[in-house]
Amino acid sequence: MKFNLKKLLYAFCQSKGLRAERQLAYRSRLYLFSLLFLPLMACSPQEVYNPADPYSEAYLEYTLLRCVLSADCIGGSNAGGPGSGGSTVPVGPGYIYASTFGGLSISTDGGVLFVNRTTAQGLPNNTIAQTYVDHTGIYAATGAGLGVSTDGGASFVTRTTAQGLGTNNVLSVHSDGTTLVAGTDGGIGISTDNGASFTNRTTGVGLGSNTVNGVYVDNGIIYAATQNGLSISTDGGVSFVNRTTGDGLGDNITRSVFASGSIVYVSQQSGGFAVSTNGGTSFTNRTTGNGLGSDATFNAFGSGTTVYVGTNLGFSLSTDTGTSFVNRTTGDGLGNDSVRGVYFYGSTVYAATVGGLSLSVDGGTTFTNKTTGDGLGNNIVQKAYVY
Repeated sequence: MKFNLKKLLYAFCQSKGLRAERQLAYRSRLYLFSLLFLPLMACSPQEVYNPADPYSEAYLEYTLLRCVLSADCIGGSNAGGPGSGGSTVPVGPGYIYASTFGGLSISTDGGVLFVNRTTAQGLPNNTIAQTYVDHTGIYAATGAGLGVSTDGGASFVTRTTAQGLGTNNVLSVHSDGTTLVAGTDGGIGISTDNGASFTNRTTGVGLGSNTVNGVYVDNGIIYAATQNGLSISTDGGVSFVNRTTGDGLGDNITRSVFASGSIVYVSQQSGGFAVSTNGGTSFTNRTTGNGLGSDATFNAFGSGTTVYVGTNLGFSLSTDTGTSFVNRTTGDGLGNDSVRGVYFYGSTVYAATVGGLSLSVDGGTTFTNKTTGDGLGNNIVQKAYVY
């Protein structure tokens, strides 16, 4: 009886096509019913949650809890895929996506084990430059196009020049939930329909270079790290202004960009790490003289006053908005000192290295490393993302 009851509630959570007011009515009833139901679950023997087994007790309990506490499981207005304005993506919370030289590796258990996705599942290429994930889908940047999945990575479709990208060599991808941008070596592709189609922008509208190594979107503002400066658009990509060493950057060859409000961080090929506190109007440059492991920086991520920077010689950490840094290396558990990507989620710091994906649960003081032995497609990890 208990198992059938949970299945009934699970069906409520997954109901498709319900109007918003009907969803709210069901949600209210679930809140009240759960006060009696959830304690019964806690008193029974517990299974380990496995997202690959949607008929297990643990899966049904997990789904019910998410349905009661959030809108993630409710169908109706969220149903759909790329271009539909909705989602069918079964993700998170806390799923890890590692972009490797051998496929897109996904962990649903905090990095204990990974399942690898390749061209066998429809990816355009097995070398993944970067991955972005949100409620609309999984977007994987590859040298043969942008791979898009709306089923949690079980299968992918490919977006190419046929859908408006500048070239098929996609170097970077990001979104703010409304505008999806893809950096290529032929411009920056901008999509407002979840990657179904793109409009390509080039130096003709102000980009510093048509080679766009990194992209970021924050509150509608598009940032493009190019081979000749950091380009910024405040009008949806219609036009760009370009920032260079004349505005404080240490190097015009920029690799990646991170933005949050007025804070902008730029990683550079050999000029260090640039920090802006005025939305990218001007920059202050940081180097090994400020504690960076190397002036060759790949990627950065910020959380409050804490900044994580991946360099060619270690993982550099700042707690004062990039004024000074301490550097972590293989001696602290990193898989390799060449750190290509960094990310922070919950209480875990992620460092994508050329020797595996390194995880820290003590703020970046020490790391444990994950490799192909844990399911990664390749030990060369270019970026990590968690959603």
